[in-house]
Amino acid sequence: MVMLPSICPKLSIIVPFYNEEESIGPLYAAIVAAIDPLNISYEMVFVDDGSKDATVKLATDLARSDSRVRLVKFRRNYGQTPAMAAGIAHARGEILVTMDGDLQNDPADIGLFLAKMDEGFDIVVGWRHNRQDKLVSRKIPSKIANRLIGKVTGVPIKDNGCSLKAYRGSLIKEIPLYSEMHRFIPAMASIAGPKIAEIKVRHHARKFGQSKYGLSRIYKVLLDLMVIKTVASFTSRPLLWFTLLSLPLITIGSLALGYALVGAASAGTSLSLPLAGSGLIFLASSVILICGGAFGEIIYKSGDMRQSEFSRLTQRIRSGAPALRES
Repeated sequence: MVMLPSICPKLSIIVPFYNEEESIGPLYAAIVAAIDPLNISYEMVFVDDGSKDATVKLATDLARSDSRVRLVKFRRNYGQTPAMAAGIAHARGEILVTMDGDLQNDPADIGLFLAKMDEGFDIVVGWRHNRQDKLVSRKIPSKIANRLIGKVTGVPIKDNGCSLKAYRGSLIKEIPLYSEMHRFIPAMASIAGPKIAEIKVRHHARKFGQSKYGLSRIYKVLLDLMVIKTVASFTSRPLLWFTLLSLPLITIGSLALGYALVGAASAGTSLSLPLAGSGLIFLASSVILICGGAFGEIIYKSGDMRQSEFSRLTQRIRSGAPALRES
């Protein structure tokens, strides 16, 4: 890994690669051609996600010839989100831009992101308005998923799946990423109340190799969406909210069990097992929900999802008398 100058750059461009030996050279050249005219300091953080082709060798050669290139190498394939997280952790720029390594994102759009960030936004999301992908396997599922994500999270992003995004480093470095969470970063960050913008970007057809994603990832996205909704809605008082969710179950269970007991006692007959059993099941389910809320309280107190930590990310202190703090 080539050492960088001690001064942190203005911009870090993070690109995960997995078996993209044909793309890495042209993408490097495109990034240099797009960013050099902007006259800003920048670095490229290339993350190899366990490639089995010549991607690592080519990236190493680039890092040796250009000190602005840094290489992070995984021993095996972990997936796009861990690769993004590793790149974010190693990036040193004030502004972090993430993009795919398959040449479908255009580095020429990065200048638009920087201009939008200069307007005071904390996150700028790319929107592939003229997406060059297969209709059935990529575009239709993506449109459905984006509508669903917007409804559930309350963050109406048109294209959550676009990897071309820009973040303030102080914000993105504090957001935990796992599973397929890289597409939910705006929703995760919304807990902190950042300013989010969305701009149209170019999207090119894939020139080399094959897509690493397909319909098989849908169930992962749905599970992660459930996690995001839980975190965004119940993050500060999980026990309270889970207790409220359990109240209907307690009511139904108590009525069913009570009716079965009263009916058996008044009629002098045997207890109705289906009715009593249903009541016990509802009551047991309510206990499980309450216990889940209790565990959530413990995790919230000791974990990395505390609302106070998120609110700290978008604080600004303006000079003057008296000092003004915004959160």
